[in-house]
Amino acid sequence: MKLTYDPRYNVAYLRLHTKVVEVETIKISDEINIDIAPDGTIYGIELLNAVEITMCGDCRAFHN
Repeated sequence: MKLTYDPRYNVAYLRLHTKVVEVETIKISDEINIDIAPDGTIYGIELLNAVEITMCGDCRAFHN
């Protein structure tokens, strides 16, 4: 599992597995997308507007 954050776009991505198959991105809300494989395995979660979603005023913890 790996959490990354791009401050330029304010997007966080939680990678649960390395993508070894094609995944489908499912929009859960305006701010959350899920990458899921045909077998139902969740590969990652993308948080748009990450600072607002996490209510994190100082998101240095997201940096690699």
